[in-house]
Amino acid sequence: MFKMQSIQEISISSSSGPARYKYKKSSYVEIFEALQSLRNNEVLCDIELETDDSTKILGHKVVLASASPYFHAMFTNFSERNHDHVVIRQLDSTALQLLVNFIYSGEIVITEKNVQILLPAANLLQLQEIKDICCDFLQKQLHYTNCLGINTLADLHSCTKLLTSSELYIQQNFSKVVEADEFLTLSPDQVVKLISSDELAVPSEEKVFECVIRWVKHELVSRKCILPQLMEHVRLPLTSSNYIFKNVFKEPLLNNCLCKDYIIEALHFLKSDQLVTVPECIRIKPRQPSVLHKVILVIGGHGNSTECYNSKINQWNFGPEMITTRFHAGLAVLKDNCVFAVGGIRLNSTFKSVEVLNLSSETPCWKLSVDMLVERSALGVGIINNYLYAVGGCDGTNTLNSVEVFDCISQEWRMVSNMSTRRSHVGVGVLNDLLYAVGGNSSGRTLNSVECYHPSFDKWIPVAEMCFHRCAAGVGVLDGVLYAVGGCYRLEALKSVEAYRPSTGVWITIVDMNFPRENAGVVALDGLLYAIGGRNGLSCLKSVEVYNPITNTWTMLRESMKVERSCPRVVTIGHRPPHF
Repeated sequence: MFKMQSIQEISISSSSGPARYKYKKSSYVEIFEALQSLRNNEVLCDIELETDDSTKILGHKVVLASASPYFHAMFTNFSERNHDHVVIRQLDSTALQLLVNFIYSGEIVITEKNVQILLPAANLLQLQEIKDICCDFLQKQLHYTNCLGINTLADLHSCTKLLTSSELYIQQNFSKVVEADEFLTLSPDQVVKLISSDELAVPSEEKVFECVIRWVKHELVSRKCILPQLMEHVRLPLTSSNYIFKNVFKEPLLNNCLCKDYIIEALHFLKSDQLVTVPECIRIKPRQPSVLHKVILVIGGHGNSTECYNSKINQWNFGPEMITTRFHAGLAVLKDNCVFAVGGIRLNSTFKSVEVLNLSSETPCWKLSVDMLVERSALGVGIINNYLYAVGGCDGTNTLNSVEVFDCISQEWRMVSNMSTRRSHVGVGVLNDLLYAVGGNSSGRTLNSVECYHPSFDKWIPVAEMCFHRCAAGVGVLDGVLYAVGGCYRLEALKSVEAYRPSTGVWITIVDMNFPRENAGVVALDGLLYAIGGRNGLSCLKSVEVYNPITNTWTMLRESMKVERSCPRVVTIGHRPPHF
């Protein structure tokens, strides 16, 4: 028996009141290392897990139950709580070993070989963190040769985001997907689901017909009876009569009388021009690919990395890296396809260089474009009628009031009229084909003035002043309203927001953001205004909040960016596949 020696009580109170000090351990690494050591040495282990192949894995009930709701229920509510040996059926032993080791160590390596066993195992054990990591891994591996299998896996294990993103990928890459061997392994129901989608991005309906014939011929004996069911979803009236006579009529598999009915139907519509008179017939309805859906592209504020946000699946993914690391650059997009990154600064070097990302290319990557005439950082940019404007900024020494414009057809920069005020960290928005320069900094003064450029007259005209002085405000345009979001004044980051309607000619304050943000990226998408990253005055942010003009509320986006970005620049672009 241990016996403590008595000690004389001493007083440690002070005249300033009762003393109290709270200590919280910042890291539990040592504890987990100790638990892992106990497990490896089979010390104090009170449970042995056995899989179908007789693999046995030792552990501690309390540790497993603390990490997994599955084990928590097993060891508290079911008969296994009184057992020291449990057999877990239909669970891969390698996956179980990896997951138990993760529970003890906090580390796991996901590979192409083990992800297919880890995902179902994590789903069974309700290890949501690992399930999400597996889904993210598979998301990045999407390719036209494997997307159908990934989609099936996502559906089987209720991976909602992965299911949606893989479906989008399949729809947008349909022509390549149906040429891959994986397509030939689909079940009849899966083929029907695929070809019946209104959102297939196909160059022509001929591609759908040809993939159906290819799938049937792969296992002709068992599949030829399914052909009429598949032909019901092929929109033959959207092909040409020439194609039908040259290709469809000559296909021997279509001798079935039901299949012939679809051919006759198509020829009837094509001949009589009645395509718009029978709207209830799905076979005459043109497909509408979801490729028109827009996403947000973010650059800057963190090395040369870029990120892309898809609101349809609420997910961020890294995009193609830029050639140059640029802080305080300008960003604009032309016709949803060409993204221009303009100027910026790095290590006290101010750039006049420009990079462009052509999203219409097969493998989008950043390439150098034509340099500006003037070095500029902390500038604003905007596009009007295919002309890219670079507004104000700083050349490394002086705050600028100069403005230059890039003709996207002639590929040349030229100077236009100067602003009335020098402005760096200026926000720029385009509204009604006019360019608005909002706030900024001029010779150490934070501005609340705003001026508007009329391209037709090559002239800057002052408009109403903002309610607050703002430097490094985010500027966005939504439904005919110009918004000035956050910024800073006298070294303090702001969370206030105001809006300007040209019809009224005045600025009004709206509800504050949840957090102060200076140099946030601001952009409109699907009727909402996004404020992305920036600084709160002390640190860089990766959080995002969204303004709804109908409810006049800001809400935090559940999914933050992958990295903090101090001065992100953002645009919306036409939807690309889930990864670049």
